[in-house]
Amino acid sequence: EAQILVTGIKVLDLLAPYARGGKIGLFGGAGVGKTVLIQELINNVAKAHGGFSVFAGVGERTREGNDLYHEFIESGVNKKGGGEGSKAALVYGQMNEPPGARARVGLTGLTVAEYFRDQGQDVLFFVDNIFRFTQAGSEMSA
Repeated sequence: EAQILVTGIKVLDLLAPYARGGKIGLFGGAGVGKTVLIQELINNVAKAHGGFSVFAGVGERTREGNDLYHEFIESGVNKKGGGEGSKAALVYGQMNEPPGARARVGLTGLTVAEYFRDQGQDVLFFVDNIFRFTQAGSEMSA
């Protein structure tokens, strides 16, 4: 039986509800707020449902990864230094990394998500940016 994941973001829950166990893509141009929306989803699910989130940043800028880490600490999603009580795992392959490293970040994040799923956790898995993920794969095959 299909179940709806209540995100706590009313416009999403009304206009584009997410199915539990389903897949969804957030597509848009640079600077429109995709990462901010992902942050809000992670924050809401961690606090409302006690779920766990995995964020795989493929080709992210160092500053963006650092900002996300500190925002999760400030919001209480993660504890400083990680460990007990943290509700999100962050995995990065930065822009300056070779394409092989960037391509593996998405799969590494998936492995982390599967681990927490196998531990009985509800898990949200995010890959940001899917274009950079496919671009890294293309660069490796060239």
